[in-house]
Amino acid sequence: MPTALSPAPPWRAWLIWGVAVAAYVLSVTNRTSLAAVGVDAAHRFNADASTLSMFAVLQLAVYGAMQLPIGVLLDRMGTRPVIVAGMTVMAFGQLVMALSPNVGIAIVARMLLGAGDAAVFPSVLRVVATWFPAQRASLMVQLTGLVGMSGQLAAIAPLAALVHATTWTVAFGSLAGLCVLFSILLVVTVRNRPPGVPADVSVNTDTGAIRVVTSTVDTRIGVRATLSHPGTRLAFWSHFTTPFAGTAFIMLWGIPFLTAGEGLSAAQATLVTTVYIVVGMVVGPIMGTLSGRMPNHRSRALVLPSIAFQMVAWLAVIAWPGPAPLWLLFTLAVAMGIGGPASMIAFDHARTHNPTHRLSTATGITNTGGFISSLVAIFLIGAALDLQGAGTPETYSLEAFRVAALTLVPLWVIGSFFIVLERRRTRVLLGMDQPRRRRSPRP
Repeated sequence: MPTALSPAPPWRAWLIWGVAVAAYVLSVTNRTSLAAVGVDAAHRFNADASTLSMFAVLQLAVYGAMQLPIGVLLDRMGTRPVIVAGMTVMAFGQLVMALSPNVGIAIVARMLLGAGDAAVFPSVLRVVATWFPAQRASLMVQLTGLVGMSGQLAAIAPLAALVHATTWTVAFGSLAGLCVLFSILLVVTVRNRPPGVPADVSVNTDTGAIRVVTSTVDTRIGVRATLSHPGTRLAFWSHFTTPFAGTAFIMLWGIPFLTAGEGLSAAQATLVTTVYIVVGMVVGPIMGTLSGRMPNHRSRALVLPSIAFQMVAWLAVIAWPGPAPLWLLFTLAVAMGIGGPASMIAFDHARTHNPTHRLSTATGITNTGGFISSLVAIFLIGAALDLQGAGTPETYSLEAFRVAALTLVPLWVIGSFFIVLERRRTRVLLGMDQPRRRRSPRP
């Protein structure tokens, strides 16, 4: 093997990943920064439930729309400029949010936040692909998601406490300042590839195979070829179906549901949401290990059971007569917490069923799935609350939240159907299952 392609010192790879994943933690904090202050936002901007939903819907819509362009930029420019640009845009978005005088400008601020956020996670995945051995990828992706989820903890209690202790402008301005500091840290620390390596490559240390990490996302052929493989569509629908309930819960509607709906105190509601986050962090490495050990059974053994657990837990909470007991709400938090790590399995599908030259394309398409379903879920809950006349904090009620939560069920059903369908098609394409024979017409 040429010395130019020798691996970088492990400490340097971990340092770059550590700084990049710390930026991802801040990105998640920014993304979910309305989680515990949704009621404050409703009062500040005099927003009903549908309008409040638009904060998250448009933010996620921009995030999803930016995934393929981000793939192009990553392939052409590498990790460092893209992740730095993302942090800079987030800083500007939070500054606008801090100073916004009305709901229109605040929504624009959240859209800027979505655009910047879109660059961070794919950039960290590229760090994993180019600085770590290929066989570690599944575990490193789960570890990235695990550490990133800690950003949600910062968005729940500390940010809310800062808003209430100071002002809206000070709290969100502080987040903007942190983004600026991280932009500088990323410029100083992150490098696109190990020294002496002429291109972004993925190295398999077991076989010595070296593959260039690039993508044909900027051509129609590349996008069409990626989408034509049922494994990519399986990845999309897996990411579509597993995380949206938890995302809608943690980004906007969880705290209002728990406090104004279920009647919990602020401390109890924070504890339930913390359980959701901690479960995701604990289960992540387990999911990553299992996904690597059972590549042919990921959907049936991991993804579909996590979806069923979430749906059953939500339906139990909805059907419970009166406010649900705390143990059931904790069970719901556990179910949704498992959904986050399960969604990361989608990236294992994308990586397994696509050649490395379509890595960014497949990652972008897959990552879009969960954000499409999340924005739909957030919007449907808000619209359902408004249609029941429960669109403001003063009119929130348990019954209204229960009806609104039923809008999640069709998304689970649709997503599960396509997971089963594309799993079957993938296995047939790989020769693992026989295609179903059409019945010959009767004479």
